Amino acid sequence: MAFGWIDEEAESRRRAGLVRALRPRPADSPLLDLASNDYLGLSRHPEVTEGAARAARTWGGGATGSRLVTGSTELHAELEDELADFCGFEAALVLSSGYAANLAAVTALAPHGSLVVSDAGNHASLIDGCRLARGETQVVAHADPDAVRKALRTHDGPAVLVSDTVFSVDGDAAPLAAHAEACRERGAGLVLDDAHGLGVLGDGGRGAPHAAGLAGADDVVVTVTLSKSLGSQGGAVLGPARVIDHLVNVARTFIFDTGLAPAAAGSALAALRLLRREPERAVRARTVARELHARLTAAGHEAVRPHAAVVSVRAPSPEGAVRWAAECRAAGLAVGCFRPPSVPDGISRLRLTARADLSEGQIEHAVRVIGETRP
Repeated sequence: MAFGWIDEEAESRRRAGLVRALRPRPADSPLLDLASNDYLGLSRHPEVTEGAARAARTWGGGATGSRLVTGSTELHAELEDELADFCGFEAALVLSSGYAANLAAVTALAPHGSLVVSDAGNHASLIDGCRLARGETQVVAHADPDAVRKALRTHDGPAVLVSDTVFSVDGDAAPLAAHAEACRERGAGLVLDDAHGLGVLGDGGRGAPHAAGLAGADDVVVTVTLSKSLGSQGGAVLGPARVIDHLVNVARTFIFDTGLAPAAAGSALAALRLLRREPERAVRARTVARELHARLTAAGHEAVRPHAAVVSVRAPSPEGAVRWAAECRAAGLAVGCFRPPSVPDGISRLRLTARADLSEGQIEHAVRVIGETRP
Protein backbone atom coordinates (compact mmCIF):
# COMPACT_ATOMS: atom_id res chain seq x y z
CA MET A 1 0.00 0.00 0.00
CA ALA A 2 1.23 3.48 -0.83
CA PHE A 3 2.77 5.16 2.21
CA GLY A 4 2.25 2.02 4.27
CA TRP A 5 5.68 2.57 5.83
CA ILE A 6 4.29 5.68 7.52
CA ASP A 7 2.16 3.52 9.81
CA GLU A 8 5.23 1.54 10.87
CA GLU A 9 7.14 4.71 11.68
CA ALA A 10 4.17 6.11 13.60
CA GLU A 11 4.00 2.97 15.72
CA SER A 12 7.74 3.17 16.41
CA ARG A 13 7.34 6.76 17.58
CA ARG A 14 4.42 5.80 19.79
CA ARG A 15 6.39 3.00 21.45
CA ALA A 16 9.34 5.34 22.05
CA GLY A 17 7.12 8.07 23.50
CA LEU A 18 8.15 10.51 20.75
CA VAL A 19 4.80 11.36 19.18
CA ARG A 20 4.35 15.07 18.47
CA ALA A 21 1.00 16.78 18.09
CA LEU A 22 -0.27 20.27 17.39
CA ARG A 23 -1.94 22.10 20.25
CA PRO A 24 -3.71 25.26 19.00
CA ARG A 25 -3.74 27.94 21.70
CA PRO A 26 -6.57 30.41 22.27
CA ALA A 27 -5.98 34.13 21.95
CA ASP A 28 -6.53 34.61 25.67
CA SER A 29 -4.63 31.61 27.06
CA PRO A 30 -4.61 31.54 30.87
CA LEU A 31 -1.20 29.84 30.95
CA LEU A 32 1.93 31.59 32.15
CA ASP A 33 4.08 31.39 29.02
CA LEU A 34 7.65 30.20 29.48
CA ALA A 35 7.57 28.16 26.28
CA SER A 36 7.60 30.75 23.48
CA ASN A 37 10.56 32.70 22.12
CA ASP A 38 8.96 36.08 22.86
CA TYR A 39 12.04 37.09 24.84
CA LEU A 40 11.19 40.77 25.22
CA GLY A 41 7.43 40.33 25.57
CA LEU A 42 6.80 42.43 22.45
CA SER A 43 4.51 40.21 20.36
CA ARG A 44 1.39 41.79 21.92
CA HIS A 45 2.81 45.24 22.62
CA PRO A 46 0.38 47.89 21.29
CA GLU A 47 3.05 49.58 19.18
CA VAL A 48 4.04 46.27 17.59
CA THR A 49 0.50 45.13 16.80
CA GLU A 50 -0.34 48.60 15.45
CA GLY A 51 2.76 48.40 13.26
CA ALA A 52 1.41 45.18 11.78
CA ALA A 53 -2.08 46.59 11.28
CA ARG A 54 -0.84 49.83 9.73
CA ALA A 55 1.40 47.92 7.29
CA ALA A 56 -1.47 45.62 6.27
CA ARG A 57 -3.76 48.59 5.68
CA THR A 58 -1.09 50.32 3.61
CA TRP A 59 0.47 47.46 1.66
CA GLY A 60 -2.16 44.70 1.80
CA GLY A 61 -2.36 41.28 3.37
CA GLY A 62 0.50 39.71 1.45
CA ALA A 63 3.68 40.64 -0.39
CA THR A 64 2.04 39.44 -3.66
CA GLY A 65 5.18 37.87 -5.11
CA SER A 66 8.85 37.13 -4.72
CA ARG A 67 11.11 39.96 -3.60
CA LEU A 68 12.60 40.25 -7.11
CA VAL A 69 9.18 40.64 -8.76
CA THR A 70 6.55 42.48 -6.69
CA GLY A 71 7.35 41.37 -3.15
CA SER A 72 9.74 44.19 -2.21
CA THR A 73 8.11 47.27 -0.74
CA GLU A 74 9.53 50.48 0.66
CA LEU A 75 8.71 49.00 4.07
CA HIS A 76 11.03 46.01 3.45
CA ALA A 77 13.85 48.37 2.48
CA GLU A 78 13.25 50.50 5.56
CA LEU A 79 13.38 47.44 7.81
CA GLU A 80 16.60 46.24 6.17
CA ASP A 81 18.28 49.62 6.60
CA GLU A 82 17.34 49.89 10.27
CA LEU A 83 18.28 46.27 11.06
CA ALA A 84 21.71 46.70 9.51
CA ASP A 85 22.28 49.98 11.32
CA PHE A 86 21.11 48.63 14.68
CA CYS A 87 23.25 45.49 14.52
CA GLY A 88 26.29 47.26 13.08
CA PHE A 89 26.45 45.79 9.57
CA GLU A 90 26.72 47.34 6.14
CA ALA A 91 23.59 45.76 4.67
CA ALA A 92 20.70 43.40 5.36
CA LEU A 93 18.33 41.22 3.39
CA VAL A 94 14.90 40.25 4.75
CA LEU A 95 13.46 36.80 4.00
CA SER A 96 10.22 35.04 4.90
CA SER A 97 11.67 33.19 7.93
CA GLY A 98 14.80 32.66 9.96
CA TYR A 99 14.94 29.14 8.54
CA ALA A 100 14.96 30.53 5.00
CA ALA A 101 17.64 33.04 5.99
CA ASN A 102 19.94 30.28 7.23
CA LEU A 103 19.41 28.16 4.13
CA ALA A 104 20.13 31.21 1.98
CA ALA A 105 23.33 32.19 3.78
CA VAL A 106 24.86 28.72 4.04
CA THR A 107 24.07 27.53 0.53
CA ALA A 108 25.10 30.81 -1.11
CA LEU A 109 28.42 30.98 0.75
CA ALA A 110 29.46 27.33 0.38
CA PRO A 111 29.89 26.65 -3.35
CA HIS A 112 31.40 23.57 -4.92
CA GLY A 113 34.97 23.08 -3.76
CA SER A 114 34.50 24.86 -0.44
CA LEU A 115 34.54 23.53 3.12
CA VAL A 116 31.77 24.12 5.65
CA VAL A 117 32.75 23.59 9.28
CA SER A 118 29.58 23.08 11.32
CA ASP A 119 29.22 23.00 15.12
CA ALA A 120 27.68 19.75 16.38
CA GLY A 121 25.08 21.72 18.36
CA ASN A 122 23.78 23.79 15.46
CA HIS A 123 20.09 24.38 14.79
CA ALA A 124 18.30 22.20 12.24
CA SER A 125 18.13 25.08 9.75
CA LEU A 126 21.92 25.38 9.68
CA ILE A 127 22.24 21.61 9.38
CA ASP A 128 19.84 21.60 6.44
CA GLY A 129 21.78 24.46 4.87
CA CYS A 130 24.93 22.34 5.10
CA ARG A 131 23.13 19.40 3.51
CA LEU A 132 21.98 21.54 0.59
CA ALA A 133 25.29 23.36 0.11
CA ARG A 134 27.58 22.15 -2.66
CA GLY A 135 30.65 22.34 -0.48
CA GLU A 136 31.96 19.56 1.77
CA THR A 137 30.74 19.66 5.39
CA GLN A 138 32.74 18.67 8.45
CA VAL A 139 30.87 18.55 11.76
CA VAL A 140 33.10 19.47 14.69
CA ALA A 141 32.83 19.23 18.47
CA HIS A 142 30.49 21.68 20.13
CA ALA A 143 31.90 25.15 20.86
CA ASP A 144 35.49 23.99 20.29
CA PRO A 145 37.78 26.47 18.46
CA ASP A 146 40.62 23.93 18.32
CA ALA A 147 38.33 21.49 16.52
CA VAL A 148 37.54 24.29 14.05
CA ARG A 149 41.27 24.88 13.49
CA LYS A 150 41.87 21.18 12.89
CA ALA A 151 39.07 20.99 10.34
CA LEU A 152 40.19 24.11 8.49
CA ARG A 153 43.75 22.74 8.18
CA THR A 154 42.42 19.88 6.05
CA HIS A 155 41.30 22.23 3.27
CA ASP A 156 43.14 24.74 1.07
CA GLY A 157 40.19 26.34 -0.72
CA PRO A 158 37.37 28.64 0.39
CA ALA A 159 35.97 27.77 3.81
CA VAL A 160 33.37 29.00 6.25
CA LEU A 161 32.49 28.23 9.86
CA VAL A 162 28.76 27.90 10.53
CA SER A 163 27.57 28.24 14.13
CA ASP A 164 24.78 29.43 16.34
CA THR A 165 25.81 32.29 18.61
CA VAL A 166 23.48 31.05 21.36
CA PHE A 167 22.40 27.44 21.09
CA SER A 168 18.68 26.87 21.25
CA VAL A 169 18.64 23.75 23.43
CA ASP A 170 20.75 24.68 26.47
CA GLY A 171 21.11 28.41 25.88
CA ASP A 172 24.91 28.26 26.00
CA ALA A 173 26.97 30.69 23.92
CA ALA A 174 29.57 29.97 21.25
CA PRO A 175 33.12 31.30 21.84
CA LEU A 176 32.79 33.84 19.04
CA ALA A 177 36.08 35.70 19.51
CA ALA A 178 38.05 32.44 19.60
CA HIS A 179 36.14 31.12 16.58
CA ALA A 180 36.93 34.30 14.66
CA GLU A 181 40.63 33.97 15.50
CA ALA A 182 40.66 30.35 14.29
CA CYS A 183 38.94 31.29 11.03
CA ARG A 184 41.16 34.30 10.34
CA GLU A 185 44.27 32.16 10.66
CA ARG A 186 43.08 30.32 7.54
CA GLY A 187 41.20 33.11 5.76
CA ALA A 188 37.84 31.45 6.41
CA GLY A 189 34.55 33.28 6.81
CA LEU A 190 31.99 33.05 9.61
CA VAL A 191 28.26 32.55 9.25
CA LEU A 192 26.66 33.10 12.65
CA ASP A 193 23.02 32.45 13.50
CA ASP A 194 22.09 35.06 16.11
CA ALA A 195 18.44 34.03 16.45
CA HIS A 196 18.73 33.80 20.24
CA GLY A 197 21.14 36.70 20.69
CA LEU A 198 19.40 39.57 18.94
CA GLY A 199 17.43 41.61 21.45
CA VAL A 200 19.10 39.94 24.44
CA LEU A 201 22.89 40.20 24.13
CA GLY A 202 25.13 43.10 23.22
CA ASP A 203 24.71 46.81 23.83
CA GLY A 204 20.97 47.44 23.94
CA GLY A 205 20.25 44.00 22.47
CA ARG A 206 22.34 44.46 19.30
CA GLY A 207 23.29 40.81 19.39
CA ALA A 208 26.13 38.45 20.23
CA PRO A 209 28.36 39.38 17.25
CA HIS A 210 28.14 43.03 18.27
CA ALA A 211 29.07 42.10 21.85
CA ALA A 212 32.06 40.09 20.55
CA GLY A 213 33.34 42.97 18.42
CA LEU A 214 32.57 41.17 15.15
CA ALA A 215 29.76 43.38 13.84
CA GLY A 216 30.60 44.95 10.50
CA ALA A 217 33.65 42.79 9.83
CA ASP A 218 34.12 41.91 6.17
CA ASP A 219 34.49 38.20 6.97
CA VAL A 220 31.36 37.88 9.14
CA VAL A 221 27.79 37.19 8.02
CA VAL A 222 24.99 37.01 10.57
CA THR A 223 21.48 35.65 10.30
CA VAL A 224 18.67 36.70 12.61
CA THR A 225 15.02 35.90 13.06
CA LEU A 226 12.31 38.49 13.52
CA SER A 227 10.09 36.00 15.36
CA LYS A 228 11.82 35.90 18.73
CA SER A 229 12.91 39.12 20.45
CA LEU A 230 11.10 41.26 17.87
CA GLY A 231 7.84 39.36 18.36
CA SER A 232 7.04 39.19 14.65
CA GLN A 233 7.80 36.79 11.78
CA GLY A 234 10.56 36.48 9.21
CA GLY A 235 14.33 36.43 9.05
CA ALA A 236 17.26 38.43 7.74
CA VAL A 237 20.88 38.07 6.67
CA LEU A 238 23.31 40.83 7.72
CA GLY A 239 26.78 41.42 6.36
CA PRO A 240 28.96 43.23 3.82
CA ALA A 241 27.00 44.78 0.95
CA ARG A 242 28.75 42.58 -1.62
CA VAL A 243 27.67 39.46 0.27
CA ILE A 244 24.07 40.66 0.42
CA ASP A 245 24.15 41.45 -3.33
CA HIS A 246 25.46 37.93 -3.90
CA LEU A 247 22.53 36.45 -1.97
CA VAL A 248 20.04 38.49 -4.01
CA ASN A 249 21.46 36.85 -7.11
CA VAL A 250 21.99 33.24 -6.02
CA ALA A 251 20.10 32.38 -2.79
CA ARG A 252 17.21 30.16 -3.81
CA THR A 253 15.15 30.66 -0.63
CA PHE A 254 15.21 34.38 -1.44
CA ILE A 255 14.76 34.29 -5.21
CA PHE A 256 11.97 31.72 -5.38
CA ASP A 257 10.02 32.48 -2.21
CA THR A 258 7.23 34.99 -1.73
CA GLY A 259 8.40 38.04 0.16
CA LEU A 260 7.71 38.57 3.85
CA ALA A 261 4.13 39.76 4.46
CA PRO A 262 3.93 43.52 5.04
CA ALA A 263 2.26 43.04 8.43
CA ALA A 264 5.27 41.04 9.65
CA ALA A 265 7.70 43.62 8.31
CA GLY A 266 5.71 46.41 9.95
CA SER A 267 5.54 44.75 13.34
CA ALA A 268 9.25 43.84 13.28
CA LEU A 269 10.16 47.44 12.44
CA ALA A 270 7.97 48.74 15.26
CA ALA A 271 9.58 46.29 17.71
CA LEU A 272 13.07 47.26 16.58
CA ARG A 273 12.33 50.95 17.15
CA LEU A 274 10.86 50.15 20.55
CA LEU A 275 14.00 48.26 21.51
CA ARG A 276 16.13 51.24 20.47
CA ARG A 277 14.13 53.42 22.88
CA GLU A 278 14.03 50.85 25.66
CA PRO A 279 17.38 49.01 25.72
CA GLU A 280 16.73 48.00 29.32
CA ARG A 281 14.47 45.23 27.97
CA ALA A 282 17.58 43.30 26.92
CA VAL A 283 19.11 43.69 30.36
CA ARG A 284 15.89 42.53 32.01
CA ALA A 285 15.72 39.38 29.87
CA ARG A 286 19.21 38.38 30.98
CA THR A 287 18.39 39.20 34.61
CA VAL A 288 15.27 37.03 34.55
CA ALA A 289 17.27 34.15 33.04
CA ARG A 290 19.88 34.33 35.81
CA GLU A 291 17.17 34.53 38.45
CA LEU A 292 15.36 31.49 37.08
CA HIS A 293 18.60 29.53 36.98
CA ALA A 294 19.58 30.51 40.52
CA ARG A 295 16.19 29.57 41.98
CA LEU A 296 15.95 26.30 40.06
CA THR A 297 19.41 25.12 41.05
CA ALA A 298 18.79 26.16 44.65
CA ALA A 299 15.70 23.93 44.54
CA GLY A 300 17.83 20.96 43.44
CA HIS A 301 17.15 20.97 39.70
CA GLU A 302 19.95 20.38 37.19
CA ALA A 303 19.81 23.55 35.10
CA VAL A 304 22.35 24.86 32.61
CA ARG A 305 23.74 28.32 33.38
CA PRO A 306 22.20 30.63 30.77
CA HIS A 307 24.21 32.97 28.58
CA ALA A 308 21.12 34.67 27.10
CA ALA A 309 17.40 34.07 27.69
CA VAL A 310 17.12 30.27 27.44
CA VAL A 311 17.13 28.22 30.65
CA SER A 312 17.40 24.45 30.22
CA VAL A 313 16.38 21.99 32.97
CA ARG A 314 17.40 18.35 32.64
CA ALA A 315 14.67 15.69 32.69
CA PRO A 316 15.14 12.01 33.63
CA SER A 317 13.93 10.57 30.32
CA PRO A 318 11.94 11.45 27.17
CA GLU A 319 8.79 10.09 28.78
CA GLY A 320 9.55 11.93 32.00
CA ALA A 321 10.08 15.18 30.12
CA VAL A 322 6.75 14.84 28.30
CA ARG A 323 4.94 14.04 31.55
CA TRP A 324 6.67 16.88 33.38
CA ALA A 325 5.73 19.42 30.72
CA ALA A 326 2.14 18.15 30.66
CA GLU A 327 1.80 18.45 34.43
CA CYS A 328 3.25 21.95 34.32
CA ARG A 329 0.62 22.84 31.74
CA ALA A 330 -2.13 21.37 33.90
CA ALA A 331 -0.85 23.60 36.73
CA GLY A 332 -1.05 26.70 34.53
CA LEU A 333 2.53 26.91 33.25
CA ALA A 334 3.59 26.42 29.62
CA VAL A 335 7.17 25.18 29.18
CA GLY A 336 9.07 23.75 26.24
CA CYS A 337 9.91 20.06 26.07
CA PHE A 338 13.01 18.99 24.12
CA ARG A 339 13.70 15.29 23.58
CA PRO A 340 15.32 13.07 20.96
CA PRO A 341 15.70 13.47 18.05
CA SER A 342 15.55 17.25 18.61
CA VAL A 343 18.45 16.98 21.08
CA PRO A 344 21.51 15.29 19.56
CA ASP A 345 23.03 14.36 22.92
CA GLY A 346 19.97 12.27 23.83
CA ILE A 347 19.32 14.23 27.04
CA SER A 348 15.70 15.36 27.42
CA ARG A 349 15.01 18.79 28.88
CA LEU A 350 12.44 21.33 29.82
CA ARG A 351 13.24 24.58 28.02
CA LEU A 352 12.20 27.80 29.72
CA THR A 353 12.02 31.26 28.18
CA ALA A 354 13.19 34.08 30.43
CA ARG A 355 10.95 36.84 29.13
CA ALA A 356 11.78 40.46 29.95
CA ASP A 357 8.18 41.14 31.02
CA LEU A 358 8.01 38.44 33.71
CA SER A 359 7.31 39.75 37.20
CA GLU A 360 8.99 38.52 40.37
CA GLY A 361 5.74 36.81 41.33
CA GLN A 362 5.58 34.99 38.00
CA ILE A 363 9.19 33.81 38.33
CA GLU A 364 8.43 32.47 41.81
CA HIS A 365 5.27 30.76 40.57
CA ALA A 366 7.10 29.11 37.68
CA VAL A 367 9.85 27.72 39.93
CA ARG A 368 7.27 26.41 42.40
CA VAL A 369 5.23 24.64 39.69
CA ILE A 370 8.32 23.05 38.17
CA GLY A 371 9.32 21.74 41.58
CA GLU A 372 5.87 20.44 42.47
CA THR A 373 5.47 18.56 39.17
CA ARG A 374 8.99 17.13 38.95
CA PRO A 375 8.92 13.39 38.02
